[in-house]
Amino acid sequence: MKNKPVLNLVIPCYNEEQALPYTEKVLNEKMKQLMEDGLVDKKSRVVLVNDGSKDRTWEAITEMHDTNPMYVGIKLSRNKGHQNALLAGLMYAKDHADIAISMDADLQDDIQVIDDMIEKYKKGAEIVYGVRSSRVKDSFFKRFTAEGFYHFMSLMGVDVVFNHADCRLMSHLALEGLAEYKEVNLFLRGIVPQIGYQTDIAYYERNERVAGESKYPLKKMLSFAMDGITSFSVKPLRMIASIGFVILLLSFIILIYSVIMKLMGNTVSGWTFIVCSIWLIGGIQTLCLGVIGEYIGKIYNESKHRPRFIVEKTID
Repeated sequence: MKNKPVLNLVIPCYNEEQALPYTEKVLNEKMKQLMEDGLVDKKSRVVLVNDGSKDRTWEAITEMHDTNPMYVGIKLSRNKGHQNALLAGLMYAKDHADIAISMDADLQDDIQVIDDMIEKYKKGAEIVYGVRSSRVKDSFFKRFTAEGFYHFMSLMGVDVVFNHADCRLMSHLALEGLAEYKEVNLFLRGIVPQIGYQTDIAYYERNERVAGESKYPLKKMLSFAMDGITSFSVKPLRMIASIGFVILLLSFIILIYSVIMKLMGNTVSGWTFIVCSIWLIGGIQTLCLGVIGEYIGKIYNESKHRPRFIVEKTID
């Protein structure tokens, strides 16, 4: 199947009514070109996963399927987040395709990178990461926060590919490996590198969004980073232990200082220092409790073994 694999192009959709007409036009041309060039089998499909959209996204997906059966629609019972919607599409592809390529519905990831990914797959790669070649089109704030996200994740011990989001090719073998990961708190950028197998990188330039709004504002990115760190690294817990040890040493020093001041009869001059110390230690303790709470919350969610998503309807 390496010569002409069956491709499932997996695209999560959340409130993408405005972007889908453009997406359909571009994908029609791209899939036709891939089939004519003999890069993929004619049984290849585009899998659109509706993640509980509040607009007419599902109706648009249904119309696309009625017009062209190449489009497969998966409707989740409610909004479960980008990672779960993406996983739902990938698990469908596991049962229907030789390779799956994931992209966002706005097609900001250059769709021409698909050719390069397929060629690298045919040369033996089971996973091909789509990596941005540059961020010159981003604003300074966007570039600073995005690159800071990858550096911070690496610092925390999370194995991620720099400047790689969720644009990637996965073979059927890699998808079978992904299916073995059962955690509820999904962070696919951290899970996929753990699967193993031969990997490669395909570089591309990211385009401007054609319609709709970004689904990853700063608040969501911070939450996403927290999920990734607490799902794949215990470094924050070790840092808390280190902070506790440092505070313990400082408390001994303050104790000795307080006793000396008492013996010297000078007990008023240290009032400001004591008050500041109380506020500082109280803030550190609150922060540490919050980090520990994040881990406990993760354990709580995992222990209930709730389904990560429920498929309400599939049209294929």
